[in-house]
Amino acid sequence: MRALHFVLACLAVILVACNEKKAEESHEEEKSSTEVALTESQYKTVGIETGFVEDRNLNKIIKANGYTTVPPQNSAEVSTLIGGTVKDIYVLEGTFVNKGKVLATIQNLEVIEMQEDYHSAAANVEYLQLEYNRQKTLSDENVNPRKTFQEVKARLAAERARMQAAKNKLEALHVSTKGSTSLVPVVSPISGFVGKINIAKGAFANTGISLFEVVDNSQMHLDLNVYEKDLGSISVGQVIDFVLTNQSNKSIKGKIFGINKSFSNESKTVAVHAKIDPADAKGLIPGMYVSANINIVNTTVPALPKDAVVRNADKYFVFVQEEGQEKHADVSGKNEGNHEKEVHFKAIEIIPGTTDLGFTEIKFVDKIAADARIVTKGAFYLVSAMKGGGEHEH
Repeated sequence: MRALHFVLACLAVILVACNEKKAEESHEEEKSSTEVALTESQYKTVGIETGFVEDRNLNKIIKANGYTTVPPQNSAEVSTLIGGTVKDIYVLEGTFVNKGKVLATIQNLEVIEMQEDYHSAAANVEYLQLEYNRQKTLSDENVNPRKTFQEVKARLAAERARMQAAKNKLEALHVSTKGSTSLVPVVSPISGFVGKINIAKGAFANTGISLFEVVDNSQMHLDLNVYEKDLGSISVGQVIDFVLTNQSNKSIKGKIFGINKSFSNESKTVAVHAKIDPADAKGLIPGMYVSANINIVNTTVPALPKDAVVRNADKYFVFVQEEGQEKHADVSGKNEGNHEKEVHFKAIEIIPGTTDLGFTEIKFVDKIAADARIVTKGAFYLVSAMKGGGEHEH
């Protein structure tokens, strides 16, 4: 009996030891399954990029599509008030011009007649002014009849009106009242970039036809189409995030400044206008299509680029970069001086939220350091390495 008890006791000790060993092995396996290590050369080859968690407006949004545009006062279709032959063109498409810059000149002989009318009227005014002064003196002294003075006064007023009319015509054409010329300058009414040029040298330019397009992009804003069902939630001052439909790699902010009070078309949408900060508007041109999120409540959530979030089985993770360590390239010890640094990453479980505009809201299951560097590019490579047992070596 004593021998049987001894054997049973030994078996119990062996079983406990085996269970402890399995628990340790399980713990080591779990630890290694959540860690990945890359050498510096692998790190560069894969193209790993890291970043930090940032606060972004991703919650409670209304989606809207639209396009970039400029206020009416920042866009000009330049035409001429008088027809004529195009003599010279001084600008190219894409050229920046200041307000008042001469874009082209048009030749028309009628301009010479306008200048002659002005000079003739000006000479008559000068003569009649002297005659007016003389007749007024004689009239005051009762030397000449009052009627003669009144006639001179009327003629002076008529010539002054004719001179002013001729002057106004020339000024409207940006032609000087001095000298004599048949050239009419076509002047830019605003500062901006020259768009399409619709004339050619030697062609005849008609009145009322657009010759140049000039656009000032410094006051760029958005026209968004919002459906009737969402109008009750839209108000002036709300912040929006938008991306260019064909260039979704950059998110830009704006703010609503106006809401139309009538439907734009049969689709039952209303135009909502949002201004863009001039610094962010650089590089934008009118007519670019955008996809926007209107933030109904200006609240922020922690977010990362959507490529930072990966899925493994039924859980979601991000990878946190840990402190670099040295890796012994030759474990035999023959080349002890040959060391290569390796970069360690650890999978951290998260709960994803809203995904939009290239970013995903995240909630960490366990708290992490606020300055933790998180992989934003290359996470899919790391999760593949993790599934394969990783490359964890010491």
